[in-house]
Amino acid sequence: MSTNANKSEPQNLKREHKIVSQEEWIAARKKLLKKEKEATRLSDQLSAKRRKLPWVKIRKNYFFDAPGGKVTLADLFAGRNQLFVQHFMFGPDWQEGCPSCSFMADHVDGALPHLAARDVTMVAVSRAPLAKIEAFKKRMGWRFNWVSSHGGDFNADFHVSFTKKELAQGKVNYNYTMQEFPCAEAPGLSVFYKDAAGSVFHTYSTYGRGVDVLMGTYRILDLVPKGREEEDHQGMEWVRHHDRYGAAQYADADKPNSPETASPSSATCCCEPAEARK
Repeated sequence: MSTNANKSEPQNLKREHKIVSQEEWIAARKKLLKKEKEATRLSDQLSAKRRKLPWVKIRKNYFFDAPGGKVTLADLFAGRNQLFVQHFMFGPDWQEGCPSCSFMADHVDGALPHLAARDVTMVAVSRAPLAKIEAFKKRMGWRFNWVSSHGGDFNADFHVSFTKKELAQGKVNYNYTMQEFPCAEAPGLSVFYKDAAGSVFHTYSTYGRGVDVLMGTYRILDLVPKGREEEDHQGMEWVRHHDRYGAAQYADADKPNSPETASPSSATCCCEPAEARK
């Protein structure tokens, strides 16, 4: 893996593309636009079906460590009716959060006031102790609310943390299927609703490629000529913490997105198991 992860080898992309007149380009662009509109309409239909999914009432009492003390799942709504949770990969023994989950989190702060205007609170949840979370959050310069589920069942119940016993069995329950997974923490997004009576309902969770929805950078990369450039790499292995581009430095050399100095078995990005990215 190159230590200059923000750069790629020069490519003569011009050789791969036919150079045409403006008229020919417009014709080709309109043909693609038709496909884009079809995809947009399909996406709208999927969103409508997503909102019509049945709900599950949360009956277990989940508690989290927050800067102000212990809070419940209902408290995380912060007076709103809709809660969006990023299951942030940050294990209790890790020294810093996962680079790929950090990549997702980099897109959150600017959206917070807009989400609030639409009755949505966004919170990140990790198993790391709150002190580690607070230190890493300060380093990254983030403002969103981030709480610790350390010692609780929340991560296990939503299939984003796995025990040593589960991992030893070869496959874990992730992304609605039993599959191999490279580490004890996994990425995901979950949505909850709280009604006027205070009851909380689980309405949606997504994993694997589903978490791409939080990565606006990908939407831009999908538009530029080189694209994501992940075909010849281990998926998101190019991603660094935003203060670490230009270096292969990690506090946890045996954790997700490890640099090339780590062993091959530990260099796999935990956000990128083969089945999860499908």
